[in-house]
Amino acid sequence: MEENKDDKSKNNKENKKLKIKELETDVLIIGGGTAGCYAALTLSRNSNLSIIVAEKANIKRSGCLAAGINAINAYNVKGRVPQDYVDYAEKDANGIVRHDLLLTAANRFNEITADVEKLGLVILKDENGEYVARGNRNIKINGENFKPILANAVNKAKNVKVINTLNITDLLAKDGKVHGAVGFSIKNEEAYVIRAKKVLISTGGASGLYKPNNPGFSRHKMWYPPFNTGAGYAMGILAGAEMTTFEMRFIALRCKDTIAPVGTIAQGVGAKQVNSRGFVYEDKYGLTTSERVYGTVRENQLGNGPCYLKTSGISEEESESLLKAYLNMAPSQTLKWIESGKNPNEQDVEIQGTEPYIVGGHTASGFWVNTQRETTVSGLYAAGDVAGGFPQKYVTGALAEGEIAAFDIISKISAENEKCGKLDENVENFLKEQKNKIINQYEKIRNRNPKRFSTEDMEEGMQKIMDEYAGGISTNYQFNEKQLNLAKQKINQLIELSEELSAKNMHELMFVYELKERLTVCKSLIEHLRFRKETRWHSFNENLDYPKTDEKYFKYVNSRLINGELKVFTREIVKEDRYEHNN
Repeated sequence: MEENKDDKSKNNKENKKLKIKELETDVLIIGGGTAGCYAALTLSRNSNLSIIVAEKANIKRSGCLAAGINAINAYNVKGRVPQDYVDYAEKDANGIVRHDLLLTAANRFNEITADVEKLGLVILKDENGEYVARGNRNIKINGENFKPILANAVNKAKNVKVINTLNITDLLAKDGKVHGAVGFSIKNEEAYVIRAKKVLISTGGASGLYKPNNPGFSRHKMWYPPFNTGAGYAMGILAGAEMTTFEMRFIALRCKDTIAPVGTIAQGVGAKQVNSRGFVYEDKYGLTTSERVYGTVRENQLGNGPCYLKTSGISEEESESLLKAYLNMAPSQTLKWIESGKNPNEQDVEIQGTEPYIVGGHTASGFWVNTQRETTVSGLYAAGDVAGGFPQKYVTGALAEGEIAAFDIISKISAENEKCGKLDENVENFLKEQKNKIINQYEKIRNRNPKRFSTEDMEEGMQKIMDEYAGGISTNYQFNEKQLNLAKQKINQLIELSEELSAKNMHELMFVYELKERLTVCKSLIEHLRFRKETRWHSFNENLDYPKTDEKYFKYVNSRLINGELKVFTREIVKEDRYEHNN
């Protein structure tokens, strides 16, 4: 009897209700990173449309550009044409690319670069006033302030409203068409319902799925934002959008311990990959992005590690340039050289792979889009790391996709305004019900008493599962079907347990949803890894049951949530210059 009284008193405690803010706009941009900012700028410059940019952090320092960069990695240098870039990306991805996406972006690289220079980006020039090239596709920049420059331009743009610290979690969609999104403030007890004619998702990729190679302070340190949790993928998957090529994971080759990028060393000073015996092993395994990682892993497995980039013996000038370059983008690496008492030309740089993550800017993972970057959900667009089919897009690729999507949005809204009408009453009622359900879930988590596990406990559990059973660092990025089946089972168990999570404030509510997003992405990733029964990209999808390439899988592996079940299927390689969704 006493127990019932206690239960009753618990149930009678005052449940917190969120204040609901309802907004309307022509275009909602979810994620104020590189692609999102440039899309907002393009929309503002070329239309009178109202635009809302919803950003989980603050657009001044959010996304991949937050820490700055020292090069534009996708540029048509003198003597090169856009098709050269397409050919390079196609070769690197072993053919699994969308030519239409690559070419439409590559045609814009140089024009967009000139535009961001006008906005204030410092691009290095030689004595003739020409951009300083780094290899066949790169130019050197002083990019520490790249993101603040973009953010400043967006904040000044007409008809653009930026809402920082707003975490969007769900799309409002009905019958394959998007009508807006729902989210919450991470600072205030507020939920946001934003109705929009078009929605652009530019939330970046998914990190933190796997156990990181650095614990403690350096947890998640991978030269990719740990705050990019796959939110866009997750909300797209749940809304029934088609995804592509998740199985092409990205594993970055990095300077050991500092996790600083190696491209500045490999390309900037031509440093070769060598093992502990001084053997140049990159010639043995190949020079694609995945082969560079695979070679390093194999040499360590064979007992020839550690592996290095051979910088000993480079010139004093080159050594000095490396110290300065990393001071601008990864100061921990410069500090490591200084603390060792040896400059780069006096010692080699040890290298290793990071944990895998899903990112459309390096690989082809993400939303399946048409040439104009519209997803299979009508009115929903994707740009940047969240959009699939276009590997090696880097910063200029993300900028280009934001621009391409923006121009198509302007065109589509203009055409639709000619024949606009009110939404069907049934659609309105459905969206109202959907909105209420999402907000009720926020309040339920906020008011629930803590149970068995914390969000952090479950995140660590998820990372351990993915590491051990889905090809993480501890298994040298390798997996087999039995392991993947176990991964699927265990991730599903975590998804069930995640329904018990609670949050004592809005910031903790964000952590709960970040975990949920990652779990949704893990589930899709596992299905993609299980489906591609070959090894097309060593390390990226190292399937021990199917160690060779099989040409019957020279196709895209795509997926879609249908009636609550994730269906995985193939699509033929797109060869046309323009692709539209037809089924």
